[in-house]
Amino acid sequence: MQNRRPLPPFTRDTALQKVRLAEDGWNSRDPAKVATAYTLDTEWRNRVTFVTNREEAEAFLKAKWIRELDYRLIKELWAFTDDRIAVRYAYEWHDDSGNWFRSYGNENWEFAKIGLMQSRFASINDLPIAEANRKFHWQQGRRPDDHPGLSELGL
Repeated sequence: MQNRRPLPPFTRDTALQKVRLAEDGWNSRDPAKVATAYTLDTEWRNRVTFVTNREEAEAFLKAKWIRELDYRLIKELWAFTDDRIAVRYAYEWHDDSGNWFRSYGNENWEFAKIGLMQSRFASINDLPIAEANRKFHWQQGRRPDDHPGLSELGL
């Protein structure tokens, strides 16, 4: 397996890079591509779902993005150590009936020496919102560099 930079041990700058790379990946909504950021034996807890390998992670993401339409995500670094990063995030999406939500969460990540994420523990809450109250207004894909982050948006 190839290294996935930046590698642990993390500095503030490399932790910030890792967070943005994760955000960019998830905003691609490409399950196969996103899954390559995780070890083959990755372990996740996402709400009440438990994932125990990369194949399950990819299947989880496929199902997620079928259900969560027009998904847009912003992540923000909360804390880091040598091989761990904590983030807070919010994402907006709608269901197939047109009901909009903003989902808020926190994740704890642990990385293998080669820079792949081996553990991901997520806690998430969903808030129904009116479409007029959306704050994430960029074209599908990577959040533009000049788009405000969570703190700037008051989230």
